[in-house]
Formats: sequence, C-alpha cells, structure tokens
Amino acid sequence: MVNEKKQGKPTVEELLAKAKKPALIAPSMHQFYEGKVQVMPKCAIRSIDDFAIWYTPGVAAACKEIQAKPEKAFELTNRWNYVAVVTDGTRVLGLGDIGPEAAMPVMEGKALLFKYLGGVDAFPICLKTKDPDEIVRACELLEPSFGGINLEDIEKPKCFHVLEKARERLQIPVWHDDQQGTATVILAGLINAFKIVGKKPQECLITLVGSGAANIRTAYVLIRWGVKAGNIIMVDTRGIVHAGRTDITREEDPWKYELAQKTNAEGRTGDLAESFKGVDAVVAASKPGPDTIKKAWIKTMADDAIVFACANPIPEIWPWEAEEAGARIVATGRSDFPNQVNNSLGFPAIFRGVLDVKARTVTDDMCIAAAQELAKFAEERGMDERNILPRMDEWEVFPREAVACALKSIEQGVARVKLSRQELYQRASTIIQNAREATELLMKHGLIKKAPPEDKLLK
Repeated sequence: MVNEKKQGKPTVEELLAKAKKPALIAPSMHQFYEGKVQVMPKCAIRSIDDFAIWYTPGVAAACKEIQAKPEKAFELTNRWNYVAVVTDGTRVLGLGDIGPEAAMPVMEGKALLFKYLGGVDAFPICLKTKDPDEIVRACELLEPSFGGINLEDIEKPKCFHVLEKARERLQIPVWHDDQQGTATVILAGLINAFKIVGKKPQECLITLVGSGAANIRTAYVLIRWGVKAGNIIMVDTRGIVHAGRTDITREEDPWKYELAQKTNAEGRTGDLAESFKGVDAVVAASKPGPDTIKKAWIKTMADDAIVFACANPIPEIWPWEAEEAGARIVATGRSDFPNQVNNSLGFPAIFRGVLDVKARTVTDDMCIAAAQELAKFAEERGMDERNILPRMDEWEVFPREAVACALKSIEQGVARVKLSRQELYQRASTIIQNAREATELLMKHGLIKKAPPEDKLLK
C-alpha cells in the first residue's frame, strides 16, 4: 500500500470506498426524487380551448387518418420517439434474478440516459413473467405504441431467443443492450487500440473472457466486422471453448454452440491462463476482480498487448497491474480510470438514428457503423494509449453516431423515410440539445428540486 501511495496510485481501500459511495447515496436520492423520469407536455397549451384540438373533439380527425393509414402514427403522434425498455428482471446488473419490481430503478435509469444523451422518450416496462415466448408476445402487444424496443437485463440464453424472435415478428427496431450495446463500444475501443499498437485486427488473436450475452454478441460483431472467426478464443467458467466440448450443446445454447464450432481454429484447450498465451487482445466481461485476471497471464500475451477488463464495480484486474505486466492499452468499465468502455456511448445515439428514419429493425451492421463513428470521433479529436474512446460528456459524438446508424438503415433498405446526411445531423443535434437544455432549465427554475448535500444523504 505504501508503494502505491508513493507512485500516486490510490490504495485498494480508497478504490473500494469510492466504488461503494454511489450505492450509499443512491437509496436516499431515489427516495428524494421519487423516481428519475416523468412525462411532460411537448405541445403548446395557449388556453383551455386547445384541449379541443389535443383531445376531444378534434383528436378524432387524427385518429381517422391513422385508421386509414396506420403508418401515420409515426407522423401524428410521438410514437416515432418512444422506446420501451423491456425486462423480466432475471439478470440485473451484478444482482442477478431480482424480479421485475426491483429492476425498475435500473430501467428508469436507462430511460434517463436515453433522454439526456439521445433525446429519446423511453419508458420502463418490467414484465411479471420469465417465459421467453411471453416476453416476445408482450413486445408484439406493445408495438403499436412504440418506435423501438430496448431489451434489458434478461438472463442468458433466453435473451438470445427473445431478441431473435422479436426481431423476426416486429416491424420496429428491437435491440438487446447487454448484447449489441456492449459489442458496439468494445468494437470501437478495439478499432482504435489496434491502430495505436500498429496491428491489423484480421491477423490478431483475440480472447474473450466470459461467454455471456455481452461476449457472445461481441464475437458475432467482431466476425461481421472482419476478424477471422478462427482467431477468436472464447472462455467460460469451464475453460476454453472448443468444438470438442460435449457440455456445449445446440439444444441448450445454439448461439454458443455455433461459436464453439467456428472459433478457436487452432483447437486450443485448457483453463483461463492458457487462453492468454500469445494473444494480442483480451476482452473480459466476467467476474469482478481484483485478481480475476492474473498479472502472470498478461505477461504471456503478445507484445503491445491490449486488455479490456470490463467487470463492474471492480475490473478483473487493476489497470496499473495490467500495465506493469506488459499491457500497452488497458480499458475498464469505470469512469475513474482511463478508457471507459461504457454502453451509454452506444444505445442513445443508435436509437436516435434509427428512430429518425423510422427504421423497421436494427442490425449488427448498424452497430458496426456506430462503433466506427465512435472510433473516428476519438481519433479526430486526438487519441493515445489512455484515451481511445469518446467520453459521455463529449455530447457532439452522439449526433454523429446517430447519423451513421440512420444512413446505414437507409442503405440497408429498412428506413421508412430517407433524409440527407445534413438533415439527419441537424435533426439529431437539435433533439439532443433540446433534451439537455430542458433538463438544465427545469433545474434552474427549481422544477427539478436541488439535490440534498452528500453529507446528509450519507447519514
């Protein structure tokens, strides 16, 4: 501990205390505000007489237009900007199966990020069922009210089934952030990390530590982007995933089974330590550390190694320990370390883009377009080993990312409307700025109450 202090590094005790602080404050803050999102009017109310336009009798004329042409719901209502954040509460953050009621604070938080970062009106939908087909059916029943569905915190492998079936049956974008969102930001970070170390991703070995929803979708997105499937090595709690594993079956987990057949071309076997040997990059989305990943393992990696230790609240290995072991670039899921891999860089802008063109679906190619724009933004504003990704406070990245997704939607023929790059950028910028400025205005005028001092919340 003394050595850490001399080198200007926080002690483990200080880091743990910092990691625990938000949890100590959160219950009091949630109780103080009684939730995090609300519904506000967006139309002018000049007098009570305007209700004759917005409600009966005038509203009937709008209803008749939609009855004649259902697609007009995207023009005459706010459906074009509504997203349902749907969960069954079976895999919430690091808490696991806590149920739909307990999942509500997380879904509200997701809705808050949607609005502030992407200008998207999102609603928490916590379902009292664990049946995957019932979840899909619920999404179908909700479709007339929403422009998109964000699946959240649904356990594996059920989450793959729900995503696949809902995408087949619905004519609006369906997205699972734990899969596609994580994969998008990981890809963005890897694009720039490989640029900095001067390696070609197509020729590199990449180990994915953890074979949950995040890394399984990351594998598919990396392959779609151009990484050779055989150059990816996946690891789960039983060791390296390979074609000879009899415990991975098509019936129980078809997505993991498929990857077991196409990844790991060299047929590597063994434990987690074996998966590090000679690889160029490791992406971990597994058990929180510290010491889930050992320094000794990183020392066996190739030169100029890349390590993404994404577990929260404690990464699988402390960043400085990974660097001391030889890693040239290290990323984590935390904002107080360099290179935060944060889903919030992805989903608000991706939905902004697909909603603005009223897309019928969201594809992995759109995730790749978003990742490339994130990487490009960081490269253009300047990047180095400790600064490979945009930060959440760099709001200018969100309209750019939205445009990239919208243009990909148009290119793939799934957009209901076609706008130019400039029109899309202006639209996204305006909507996102309005959301941020509206929040600031409500705070300024006391319509959002001022938060109590932290010392009172900690009592």
